Amino acid sequence: MEDVHYDPESGQLITGSFQDYCMPRADDFCDFNIAANEVPTARNPLGVKGVGEAGTVGAMPAIMNAVNDALHRAGAPGIEMPATPEKVWRALQEA
Repeated sequence: MEDVHYDPESGQLITGSFQDYCMPRADDFCDFNIAANEVPTARNPLGVKGVGEAGTVGAMPAIMNAVNDALHRAGAPGIEMPATPEKVWRALQEA
């Protein structure tokens, strides 16, 4: 739903706000089953670990692998992120 587009003549960014592209909403996603598997570390007294966004790092490549696998099975070329409907449609048209 999000992509960066520039005017080819001026170089002006034309997708710079939420007025220019769709903001994902809850109904755009599938259901999630959330679970916790707590494993404290012995390296500090609190048992805590620094995580940041480590849990989300593999999601985007996994989704793109699934999209490109489906395109490959249809005889279409692979695409780059983001997998917009237009990119998928154009790849399928090349198949």
